Amino acid sequence: MSPSQNTCPILGNTSPSWDTQSIPGHMAPSQGMQPISGHMFHPGTQPHSRTHIPVPGHTSPARDTRPIPGHVALSQGTQPISRHISHSGRHVLTLEHIPPRDSRRRRRRRGGHWGRCGAGPGRAELRGGAPGRGGPCGAGAVGAGSGGSAMAAAAAQEGPARRGKRAGTEAPAEAEAERAERRRRSFQPAAEPRGTTVLHDTVSARPQPLPARHFDTSTTEPISFSLSGLEELLSWQPDSNDDFNVSAVPLAERQPPLGSQRPRTLVCHDMRGGYLEDRFIQGSATRNPYVFYHWRYIDVFIYFSHHTVTIPPVCWTNAAHRNGVTVLGTFITEWTDGEKLCESFLAGGEEAYHAVSEQLARIAQHYRFDGWLVNIENMLSAAAARNLPAFLQHLTVQVHSAMPGGLVIWYDSVLQNGTLRWQNELNEENRVFFDACDGLFTNYNWKEEHLERTCGLAGPRRTDVYVGIDVFARGDVVGGGFDTDKSLRLIRQHGLSAAIFAPGWVYEHLGEENFLHNENKFWGSLSEYLPTHSICTLPLTTSFSLGMGTSRFLAGMEEEAGPWYDLSAQEIQPLYPEHKGRLSTSCCLQDAWCGGSSLRLQGSIPAGEERVAIRLFSLQMLAPPKLFLTMVYKLEGPHPDELMVALELTTWDSRTCHEGNITSLPEPNSRHHPRFLPAPPPHLAELLAACDRSSHGWTRRCYELDLQDCSLRDLSLLLSCHQPSLQETPFTCLLGEIRVLDAASVVASPPQVQSLTASQLWWQEGPEAKQLSLSLTLRWAFPPNRASCFRILSQGARCHEGQTPLQLLGLAHACLYRVVGLVVPQPAAGQSCRLELLVEPVLRDELPVDPDHWGRLVLVYSEPASGTSRDGH
Repeated sequence: MSPSQNTCPILGNTSPSWDTQSIPGHMAPSQGMQPISGHMFHPGTQPHSRTHIPVPGHTSPARDTRPIPGHVALSQGTQPISRHISHSGRHVLTLEHIPPRDSRRRRRRRGGHWGRCGAGPGRAELRGGAPGRGGPCGAGAVGAGSGGSAMAAAAAQEGPARRGKRAGTEAPAEAEAERAERRRRSFQPAAEPRGTTVLHDTVSARPQPLPARHFDTSTTEPISFSLSGLEELLSWQPDSNDDFNVSAVPLAERQPPLGSQRPRTLVCHDMRGGYLEDRFIQGSATRNPYVFYHWRYIDVFIYFSHHTVTIPPVCWTNAAHRNGVTVLGTFITEWTDGEKLCESFLAGGEEAYHAVSEQLARIAQHYRFDGWLVNIENMLSAAAARNLPAFLQHLTVQVHSAMPGGLVIWYDSVLQNGTLRWQNELNEENRVFFDACDGLFTNYNWKEEHLERTCGLAGPRRTDVYVGIDVFARGDVVGGGFDTDKSLRLIRQHGLSAAIFAPGWVYEHLGEENFLHNENKFWGSLSEYLPTHSICTLPLTTSFSLGMGTSRFLAGMEEEAGPWYDLSAQEIQPLYPEHKGRLSTSCCLQDAWCGGSSLRLQGSIPAGEERVAIRLFSLQMLAPPKLFLTMVYKLEGPHPDELMVALELTTWDSRTCHEGNITSLPEPNSRHHPRFLPAPPPHLAELLAACDRSSHGWTRRCYELDLQDCSLRDLSLLLSCHQPSLQETPFTCLLGEIRVLDAASVVASPPQVQSLTASQLWWQEGPEAKQLSLSLTLRWAFPPNRASCFRILSQGARCHEGQTPLQLLGLAHACLYRVVGLVVPQPAAGQSCRLELLVEPVLRDELPVDPDHWGRLVLVYSEPASGTSRDGH
């Protein structure tokens, strides 16, 4: 190793002492239960207006269950096709089921794209499958399946005379044949492979509504929701419309596990009453939205609102789980209505409060978040107070049974005698609740003596106490805002966990325009007291997207202009290292490789030094024998040619760790520099075809590394000078993508999208003359945990011969997607038009998927037979 390598400074490696975890495989077993926490107001004060507390008699929008006019509720059992009804009863839908084409045919691709930014357009055929329901990506999608042939046979047996009666006229066979021939000519059936099933169905019933709880009443976009009151909670039952709200991202493994005995960090998100733009499950066109992305520094995330049952919007669960963070919802009662609610289920026998606890556990299990913050902020009767610990204990048991590793946290509010009085500590008045669940979230008006008493009483469970910090600094607090570090420092000095309430202060108080800069400043000021957690599984792939942007980028090019916001699209986030005067890490929205942002690293190489290493990810996993690594970057500044960029992996100190072969000498905490791959091996030619090339100013590099008996520790970016300088060398580097892949996994054959179906169609006139607006729900089947997302594409609608350009409609993060307001041409009388929809899986390891493995759906729609009225009769 060269001298410069021995002295290479590691920037961003300033984690607290408790971040030095043991080597994987030598971890101490977890001890105790995992804790976390919630929010409440200061004693003797009224809640801040920012929280929008509902007053008695107020009706939340989430309670609106009005039907949406113009919707079709379609049979989802053995029904073979998606059925169509127009807003005025004027258009007929046909669904084609098409077997796969010969995979040897010529395929169309985007040149040079790879991974999420690279699987190109083509025609992937619809594969049939049996109907069924296995979750958002379970085996067997809801909708069309094996019943298609039966429906076709029924339609054939019905005959033209009967169909003519439905339309209000006796149509001669010759007229029917002529109309069929015109339809055939309009959409080129000869271009389709053999075996295509064409099903015609003239719908003669009025459309059924979609439930307003699950769909926006004006657009039919799927939305997240809460439950208000005990009746809504106890009557809740899952149905297929819930699938949009079910998280499809499992909680990523992490080290140390949540149950370890080091102090933890909880974030409780409370912003303007909740369910803002984040309620739109498929995203929105929001400019300057609030996002959270410092996931490596926290352990638990609570979504808080003042609805009785706050179900976290699925976008938050997806983003947190992808980064190894546990997510909790909130069960809250407050004010006079809260007293009545508590009396109704706590003052009676155990049957009543068991029903509530079991229902809460079922809800968390169904939507796949990880537990509850329980916040009782109203007086209790003596009978209700006596049953409260038993309710809390039963809820904890139910949550642990339904979700291993799940959590129930109690907020410091009610005392054991039923009095509402915040304690700001763990004491004998509230200990009974702490003993009944996984942790206590204290109120915010504490002093150091409160911490000392809490430590004495908590004993070995001190890390199960989450000491509350109100970032808005309301009441008599130690510190908030940019002085939050003062509170955090005291908490850590006593070995306690911390609950940071309303860090959205940065966004709400300081404004939206400079939010990302201020957000990095806020969390950077706390990083000294925030132990990080490590990634412990491969593949590690990220384009650093925040789940928002001013444009969408694909392969370094702007794919779609305009603001967008979708936290489900947020990718794995790095450590965001900071080193005053030497390094700053931030998000760049102006230029990206894929998604909405890249990672900007700005700093300088010290005078006389050859290089710096910037620590991006903490790792704890056994290294596979061979790794493939890829990187996409762009150097900015006046002299980019003077700098070189590379990757560095460090391993834990081990006497058995070797690089390459057994003759290599192990080194303590050794640094490994993967070998550059200018020409990929033949079996990886498609994966690594773009290595050592530039595209739109971005440079792509591929590497390989052979290791034996090693445990990975850190992944860093190396920036080096060609020649050491007597002066500091400034640098600005944009990182567009990093992938770390187990070589053994990249040769696996990708699975196929199957059972693609359409349902819940909604047609509207316009927006222009001779145009229609179409909304529909797509569902499909794909093996769980294989895809990071799905790209939903449209080949366009056409009523004549020719091709239309491919259009990206959006990203799906489960095996279903709601196409909303897609503009298609209106067919003329006797004419048929066709629309092709494609589902492209994007694998977790970013390997390209051949178009033959995509899902493909063809919709053929036309005017109904003459004589059909506006209501379908």
